[in-house]
Amino acid sequence: MTTTPTDDAASSSPAPSPGPSADEGAATPQDTAAELADAMTRAIKRIRRLTSERLEPYGITPAQGRALRTLAHAPGCELPDRAMRLSDLADRLHIAPRSATTVVDALEEAGLVERTPDPADRRAVRIVLTPAGHSAVERIGLVRYEVAQEYFGPVSPAEQDALLRALRSAEAGYAAATPPRRQAPPGAAR
Repeated sequence: MTTTPTDDAASSSPAPSPGPSADEGAATPQDTAAELADAMTRAIKRIRRLTSERLEPYGITPAQGRALRTLAHAPGCELPDRAMRLSDLADRLHIAPRSATTVVDALEEAGLVERTPDPADRRAVRIVLTPAGHSAVERIGLVRYEVAQEYFGPVSPAEQDALLRALRSAEAGYAAATPPRRQAPPGAAR
């Protein structure tokens, strides 16, 4: 039996699953996988909500935080001719280019990034972190650490390691079995 994910803050722990009845038999691998997916959904929602609450005083949303972290970890992120293109940011965030534009618009308005023309392709735009953007990345890192410690604190380090290995293995298997996303047609604006 699986539980249903909920956003209800009052249900901070999953509803216990009753043990199998004599008619049901033992839980199947499908039941376990579904329960795991439900538990992950609840965890992600809670972690996202906590992160959002903690970033709010800085005027940063979780989506903006992800974009800033992605930009900060790109090789040459401070150099306009090597900074990440807007289209590459969208690909790395697994969002539509239009959504990446909206995120970058807000970050630029806040003074955390600057758009620069791509010297190799005048149709493309590169995104450069500003000094304020680098400071924001540091704050985001601290918030992420605090939230992760709060949420996963009751879980032993060995269990955290096992969970991380399992999720990485699942992600690698999924990525290997899933066809790559469709690329933009030649000549499309980047």
